[in-house]
Amino acid sequence: MQHLSRPVFQKLSSFAGSSAAATTTTTTTAKTSRSYSNLASKTSSVFSAINQARNTTFRSNSPTLARTMATVSSNQNSDNKRKLIVFDTTLRDGEQSPGVTLNTEEKIAIARELSKLGVDVIEAGFPQASPGDFQAVRRIAEEVGPMMEGREHIGSPTTICGLARCVEGDIRRAYEAVKAAPKHRIHTFLATSDIHLKHKLKISREDCIERAVKMVTLCKSLVGDVGDVEFSPEDAGRSDPEFLYEILGRVIEAGATTLNIPDTVGYRTPSQYGELIRKLRKNTPGSQDVIWSTHCHNDLGMATSNTLAGIENGATQVEVTVNGIGERAGNTSLEEVVMSVHTHRSVYPVYHTINTKMFVPISRMVSDMTGMVVQPNKPIVGRNAFLHQSGIHQDGVIKNPETYEIMNPADVGVTTSNISLGKLSGRNAVRQRLNELGYTGSSLSDDLLKIAFARFKEVADHKKTPVTDQDLHAIISESRSKMMGKGTVTSGLSAVPNDSDAIPSAAASKLSQVDASSSDVTTAQSSETSTGRYQLLHMQIMAGSKVIPTATIAIRDSESGQIIEEAASAQGGPIEAIFGAIQRVAGVECTLSAYDVAATSQGSDSLGKVSVRISPVSREGEKEVHSFSGLGADTDILSASAYAYISAINRMIKYYGDAEAARSTPGARSVQV
Repeated sequence: MQHLSRPVFQKLSSFAGSSAAATTTTTTTAKTSRSYSNLASKTSSVFSAINQARNTTFRSNSPTLARTMATVSSNQNSDNKRKLIVFDTTLRDGEQSPGVTLNTEEKIAIARELSKLGVDVIEAGFPQASPGDFQAVRRIAEEVGPMMEGREHIGSPTTICGLARCVEGDIRRAYEAVKAAPKHRIHTFLATSDIHLKHKLKISREDCIERAVKMVTLCKSLVGDVGDVEFSPEDAGRSDPEFLYEILGRVIEAGATTLNIPDTVGYRTPSQYGELIRKLRKNTPGSQDVIWSTHCHNDLGMATSNTLAGIENGATQVEVTVNGIGERAGNTSLEEVVMSVHTHRSVYPVYHTINTKMFVPISRMVSDMTGMVVQPNKPIVGRNAFLHQSGIHQDGVIKNPETYEIMNPADVGVTTSNISLGKLSGRNAVRQRLNELGYTGSSLSDDLLKIAFARFKEVADHKKTPVTDQDLHAIISESRSKMMGKGTVTSGLSAVPNDSDAIPSAAASKLSQVDASSSDVTTAQSSETSTGRYQLLHMQIMAGSKVIPTATIAIRDSESGQIIEEAASAQGGPIEAIFGAIQRVAGVECTLSAYDVAATSQGSDSLGKVSVRISPVSREGEKEVHSFSGLGADTDILSASAYAYISAINRMIKYYGDAEAARSTPGARSVQV
């Protein structure tokens, strides 16, 4: 077990250890239980009163803050405003977040939701990085490019964009990847700051202009009148403005239709960035004929402010990511910019066509698939964004939500319901509630609903209280994570060494390997034959304050049809033992790089949602390795941890077994714009 990160296990040992003890012995006193129940009851009453007040106030069309439900039709151009073009780069720049790797199916799934959200441009990736990256962008162009689901009010499909350096091979590859989309774009970039020209590119300003004009001309010759061309002067925030006027004017002549101004290192302040946009629009020849775009990074925490300053000074395209994910401190947050424009309609000279009610569902989806946990106090989509702890605030919100809320939570997908879901609830009731939570159409396929409903029944059987909306979100996240691990392939990864130094011999021996038709081991999970190669059937944990934790698990291998039992011990606690046993079943060796657990709601029977990120131990000659995330949810966090780890293992095995779709390493596809 030497490859399992010791600090990670030490960090979670106190929490996990208490749950392990609860697995063998329960000693909660009646007095503590009554006190907790009384507190939960009072808290629930306050939340119910707040939600009732919200529903009453927001339905009455109160004039105080002119709150309009976030249907796109309410945001149409009524005052000669220009449409805000939302350019989403979650799948390209967002994926450059450290530790994030999305496979092709995950990228397509996210792209579908972005299209339904109403984004105008999806930057699908960097096609030249690898055959797998090219394939991912091409499939998005073919499958998502023509989509009109959720876009009826806009009247046209989204534009699919591919990124390319100012290199002929990159540009031709990008065009081949995106050309199948009815609306497509090539986004090419070249550094313009003196520090980049001198130290990175080693070219003069004249050479820079010549290369940019030549490559933009090539882009325009490929896309013709059907597509469009975007040019970005990398590190524009630190470039000489006079040089920018010159080079941007020349690329406009060459055929660029969108000029994107990146603050690549998040250096500018809002006043500086806004002034830069204003001066570029004023002094660049032909500026009135192109769209001006912002692309801000969050190194100093000013990405959203800088972007809004750009809009105030004439930019009509914003380059953003869901949850603000991205390299280093991240990118501009899509939901923050759109809701700022939505809330301050009299301030910004633009309108949007985004279905803001999808913000919370798509935020959870991106968080689940990337393994990037959304901080609780994240504006708009954080779990605390609309919670009120102060008694004064609670009293005010109950009397009138507008006292302390500037947005209707329902406008961004935070919903409440009078329907109580429990173990007697049927599939239609669960489907209806999921639809209300934003899981509609292609977001809730029949296969996903089947897996989620089976899991819902298990959760409802274990909980003493109704299944909450947060529980449903966790169930969908877990079910989606399982589906992304589907596949029957050969791993080709390093085998776990079967020696006594790694795992004690008594625990390391294979206990049994029986035919799948055996009835000795049965759980509801055993019927989920389409959720990945390995499925957990049952496990038994032995742990205590003065014993070495041991985990015994039974897992079905859908490839061989066998049920395999393994055991492992670990000094780091029961979760380390569980992960070790799973590794032995899968025959792989992994490093755990992240582990997070959170309760989905209040109460001692709340679901625990666990997310993990793992990487295979690097093989000889391999400089970089991918990481893979997994999710699990259960009232027992030990079980949730096992589900999450198996999900990550399934995704890893599927990824390395699919040679055609294998994508580049994070470093190979990482580019700065």
